[in-house]
Amino acid sequence: MKTFKRYVILCVLIFALILLKDDFNGKRLEIRNEGNDSCEDFLIWNPVIAVQINKRPIDAIIDGEKYSTKERIYMSDNMQLMIPVNSIGEMFDCMVKVYPDDKVVIKKSMKKMELCLDSNKVDIDNNSFEFEESLVAKNDSLYIPINVLEDSLSIKYDWNVEKNEVSISSKKNTLPLSYDLRDEDKIEEIKDQGDFGTCWAFASLSAIESTLLPKENLKLSPDHMSRKNSFNIDINIGGGYTMSMAYLVNWQGPVLEEDDPYGDGLSPDGLSPVKHVQEIQIIKDKALDEIKEAVFKYGGVQSSIYSTLNNIYSRSDYYNSKTSSYCYIGTKKPNHEIVIIGWDDEYPKENFNVKLEGDGAFICQNSWGKLFGDDGVFYVSYYDSNIGMQNLVYTSIEDTDNYDEIYQTDLCGWVGQIGYGSDTSYAANVYEARDDEIIEAVGLYATGIDTEYEIYIVEDFKDKKSLEMTSENMVASGTIRNKGYYTIPVDGVEVNQGNKFAIICKLTVPNSVHPIAIEYKAGELTDNVDLSDGEGYISHRGRDWVRTEEVQKCNVCLKAYTKRIDK
Repeated sequence: MKTFKRYVILCVLIFALILLKDDFNGKRLEIRNEGNDSCEDFLIWNPVIAVQINKRPIDAIIDGEKYSTKERIYMSDNMQLMIPVNSIGEMFDCMVKVYPDDKVVIKKSMKKMELCLDSNKVDIDNNSFEFEESLVAKNDSLYIPINVLEDSLSIKYDWNVEKNEVSISSKKNTLPLSYDLRDEDKIEEIKDQGDFGTCWAFASLSAIESTLLPKENLKLSPDHMSRKNSFNIDINIGGGYTMSMAYLVNWQGPVLEEDDPYGDGLSPDGLSPVKHVQEIQIIKDKALDEIKEAVFKYGGVQSSIYSTLNNIYSRSDYYNSKTSSYCYIGTKKPNHEIVIIGWDDEYPKENFNVKLEGDGAFICQNSWGKLFGDDGVFYVSYYDSNIGMQNLVYTSIEDTDNYDEIYQTDLCGWVGQIGYGSDTSYAANVYEARDDEIIEAVGLYATGIDTEYEIYIVEDFKDKKSLEMTSENMVASGTIRNKGYYTIPVDGVEVNQGNKFAIICKLTVPNSVHPIAIEYKAGELTDNVDLSDGEGYISHRGRDWVRTEEVQKCNVCLKAYTKRIDK
């Protein structure tokens, strides 16, 4: 009898696997045999099948393009594909808010979905539905079953068991005519920079705070960013977005406001960052719809204007204090950093002091306290000459345990670019391993839109002859849409303590003649650049390499992130 039962069970498992291979199209797979009392419900085999599926990475193809999630998609015991909440906004072009109590709100076009951990009820447009499972927690991350997203976000999907791949079609998000992060629990309190030239630090950190909200309500320190960066600059002079980028991706900050209060004239040494910024996208100039999408999906977008106002007491022909609206038309370059927190396509052009072709304005957060504008907020016309010309959105802000070590030599970051007069060049940085480690990611600057990259790792570097690129040591490749700073996950490569290793990157930037980002002394601002701590190389075709510190007097902007091997 026991032998017969084992035979039945084996047959059921084989039958289940056949069904999975031939008939499963992404829906919940149920296997039943109503005529056999020994197996009343063959759903017992779903976890067995799920284990086999989860042994390999599950790839997601979104509207024909492969998408990589930091947290892996997995198959649940109920045979549902589970999508990480942190990736849903980017995957499906929607807004995702996570609250401290693990409530999740998702908006796309005119649809809104709310769901909570440990509840199978889902509210879609104020109508309640119950699913077998909805929001779940796994490995400190939140996941939503794809069938819940199918119903709420109007997506369609197909599962390919042979490729371990899900193909998803998703309609593009239709943005509303107006949107305001103040209505979405995505704005921290308005701050006041006082008489210092620190608008750039306030704008950067306010945008980061907005991105983290509502799940994390951090008050970050502009004092630390403006005083503890690697640039030779006085706090009264002012700064720019490349300075905030360098400070953040170097892990010099951000730190908490309570640990370094603003305005006391001091900034203590030895403070550690409370977050690691791993990705900063620069939206192309005057791409108004892309700016709106970034505000909708992530939070505040750092931008800049030319301001003829100096503080709340100033007057300007370009500012209407009655309507809190500003518009400058001219050739002056930006001199003030602000944060775009929303938009209104129907904001009347008559509200501005200058004659304009049409309506519409960005809703912007300033750093002059609540006495300015509408409780610290004002409207900048779409037709302003500078708004939307320099736009930063902080798209990956991670906990500080994401990596153990960062290897870098470019503390002033992206100061300039270098190349050989064509759109393709090769760059390399050599580092000495501090411990037995695994290289898990590489950090690079994309200096133009649609940057293509290939990354190679040489785990035992001896000399320039070691800088060889083969299919065996290529660890990542892809295309980056926007300019900015990116952390690229790579196939883990082990390096031994005391040994040198090399990160090599082939970069192709369309219509560029200098595709490689470099750090060098470009004037008084970057007078602190140190060329003694690096070993960088560049090459035209990846064969003959030139040492950058010796010949070009610059450091290559190419970082490595590692995890220590548990001995």
